[in-house]
Amino acid sequence: MVFTFTVISDEVDDFVREIRIDGNATFQDLHKTILSTCGYPDDQMTSFFICSERWEKEQEITLEDMGNTNADEDSYVMRNTRLDELLEDEGQRLIYIFDPMAERCLFMELTQVEFSKNLKAPKITRKSGEAPKQLVDFDDAMKNMGGSMDLDENFYGSEDFSEDEFDPEGFEFTDGNPFED
Repeated sequence: MVFTFTVISDEVDDFVREIRIDGNATFQDLHKTILSTCGYPDDQMTSFFICSERWEKEQEITLEDMGNTNADEDSYVMRNTRLDELLEDEGQRLIYIFDPMAERCLFMELTQVEFSKNLKAPKITRKSGEAPKQLVDFDDAMKNMGGSMDLDENFYGSEDFSEDEFDPEGFEFTDGNPFED
C-alpha cells in the first residue's frame, strides 16, 4: 500500500510538499523524508500527532522513547511504528512538530491510499515554496516585531496609571477564610 501525504505550513503561504511513501515504512522514514525535503538537520526532538478532523492532537508518535509510565496509554516511537499501524483512511490528519521549543509544526493530510501498490523509497512528488525556518531566532523575531524585551516600570500597566486613582475600598480584605460571611 502507498500513502500520499500533502504537507503545508501556516507560516509560509506557498509551502507545499507532497510525499509518497510505502505503508510499511516507519514514521521515522517519513520524518527523515520531511527533514530532507525541508533541508532541516536531524537535531530536534520532533513528534508526529495523529489528529482529529479539527486538528486536535490525539495520538503522539515520538522520535525517542520518552519512558511513558502510564499503563493506560499506548506509546509509539517513530522507528518502531509502521505508518499502516496507525493510518488507514484518506483524509486522516497529522501534525509534525519540527520546532519543539516554540511548538511550531507542519500540517499533514493523508490525501491518497493506493492499496495494490508498493514503493521501495519515499518520493517527493510536489515541492513548492521554501520551508519555514526550522528554529525561531528570538532576537530576530523581536526585531521584526519592532519591540524589545526591556522591562521597565510600565511593563505591567499603563504609563497613565496614577496611584491616586486606586480605590482600596473596592477590595475587601479578611483575616480569616475568604469564603466565610
